[in-house]
Amino acid sequence: MQALQTPVCLDETIVDEAVCDDVLRLGAADVINIKPGRVGGHLAGKRMHDACLAAGVPVWHGGMLETGIGRAPNLALAALPGFTLPGDISAAARYWETDVVTEPAVLEPDGTIRVPQGPGIGVEVDLDVLASVTTTATLHHAGFTR
Repeated sequence: MQALQTPVCLDETIVDEAVCDDVLRLGAADVINIKPGRVGGHLAGKRMHDACLAAGVPVWHGGMLETGIGRAPNLALAALPGFTLPGDISAAARYWETDVVTEPAVLEPDGTIRVPQGPGIGVEVDLDVLASVTTTATLHHAGFTR
């Protein structure tokens, strides 16, 4: 007999795939939050999504304060079928006066955000905007720093 009827969502507890796997194996959560910045990146987040989907555990996507460079792959991840609950990915304008990508995330009238469809991460970096907000640049290449 279950003592608790309120669904339990694990958020900050989910720090990597091993913890997610343990939680699923133990049946310790009804919902899991996947934040790529916390769990080891988008590939780890995708594998966690797949494991949760296979286990029938819904997931939702948590973002941080990413620019469009991070927000675009977050949107692609959050569009996968296991992400059945609203996430907290917001429009770029909520956090940034000007984003560093040519097509920032925009909140549509229906409350959704379009998943970028371009090559790579789906968006193009606006190099002029990036240069205007860059305060320091260091070149790192094959062990050489300038």
